[in-house]
Amino acid sequence: MTASKTAMASLSFTHFRPFSSASMPSLSPSFSSRLVPHPPDLIKWVRREGGFVHHALNIAPAPGAHTGLGLLASHHIPKGSELIILPHNLPLRFESPEAGDSDEADSVLVNLARQVPEELWSMKLGLKLLKERAKVGSFWWAYIGNLPEVFTVPIFFPGDDIKNLQYAPLLYQVNKRCRFLLDFEKEVKRTLDSIKPENHPFGGQTVDASSLGWAMAAVSSRAFRLYSKNLTDSTPTSVPMMLPLIDMCNHSFNSNARIIQEQDASMKLKVKVVAETEIEENAPLTLNYGCLDNDLFLLDYGFVVPSNQYDYIELKYDEALLEAASIVAGISSENFSSPAPWQRLILTKLNLHGEAALLKVSIGGSEIVDGRLLAALRVLLSVDEEMVQKHDLSVLKSLSAEAPLGIANEVAALRTVIALCVIALGHFPTKIMDDETLLKKCESETSKLAIQFRLQKKSVIIDVMSNLTRRVKLLSSKAVSQG
Repeated sequence: MTASKTAMASLSFTHFRPFSSASMPSLSPSFSSRLVPHPPDLIKWVRREGGFVHHALNIAPAPGAHTGLGLLASHHIPKGSELIILPHNLPLRFESPEAGDSDEADSVLVNLARQVPEELWSMKLGLKLLKERAKVGSFWWAYIGNLPEVFTVPIFFPGDDIKNLQYAPLLYQVNKRCRFLLDFEKEVKRTLDSIKPENHPFGGQTVDASSLGWAMAAVSSRAFRLYSKNLTDSTPTSVPMMLPLIDMCNHSFNSNARIIQEQDASMKLKVKVVAETEIEENAPLTLNYGCLDNDLFLLDYGFVVPSNQYDYIELKYDEALLEAASIVAGISSENFSSPAPWQRLILTKLNLHGEAALLKVSIGGSEIVDGRLLAALRVLLSVDEEMVQKHDLSVLKSLSAEAPLGIANEVAALRTVIALCVIALGHFPTKIMDDETLLKKCESETSKLAIQFRLQKKSVIIDVMSNLTRRVKLLSSKAVSQG
């Protein structure tokens, strides 16, 4: 954000730091750099504003932390201990006029927020964050000054590192967000040029795609979706909010802390973090961000989780691709290109055929093989309509349902999936060994993330192939023993 040539330009923005430094992550500033060189003491601020912070918690570089800083325990903390409590006034949330906010500048924000697609909800709260960042004496300045100066999300990657992700679904999402930011920058400029200086939500300063991207990344990487009103309501609504200090907890699927909400005596909500396990000295405080794949971890949070059990690769259900896979697997079937009417009917039930078909399927994750893909292969590789009709779709979709249509059918289906994996692996321009060599030599943080991401995608494919190969061997040995 740079000062604009308006009547407001003469104001002193003592709590403002230009957004230009956040436009491109690099090795300098470091990823532990905060928005201002010497930010206010965040723990003292939380306590001063009526919050609670366990005396053993400190802000420090966390071991293996993806974002540099985290919360560490200076000594042992027993299970069940209250670690942080934020009263209702400390979370930063997007207020609207409907919620009793009649401020004209906020009305401008609301009108801008209405133009943000729901899937990019982080930009809506990001507008509020930018407003508070530009405001002298903002209530949240102690929190905002401690936010990272740069974020490692792909919208800030250099062009070559975006290409080096090598994975079309993620490239699509990155390009979509970048296009949105460039288009939204124009819309914001049009809106701000048409309002009175005193109603300018950002103190007369110019908002560009870089500052919008910083705000969107700050929110997507740190916000939590929690209840905003009375928990006794029959249908309490959840909204995204930024939780000062709490959002410095790093991610772990085996977290040692969790967030809960409670109502105080005046029925106002407070947010608590409690110890789920005993926390040892020097251990970082961790929260589970959710059962997410690496696409979302990198896109929203700026890191990649090694050996992520929820990671998967996305494929398009395509007859030509299945035929190619069957050739690779050495399996002959005309049904991939010309299903029988009864098979086509089942494909329709699986939502893989017809005008409203959803052709996106996956390999990896908790299912290992997308249930709809597995059911389709089992059905297409079967010639026994009567046997197929005996089984519910839920059985045909389940990998744990061992050979519901017979061993030969199951082996053929699994070998076809293995062949799909071989084809998917071949679509990556580099091999795993190449990536591992490049990673050792790499110095750029964004390049490292791009390589780590594609490495993990390839590892997902290899793991699925290994799993299914074991299953095929077991089934084949069973078939031999059964004579």
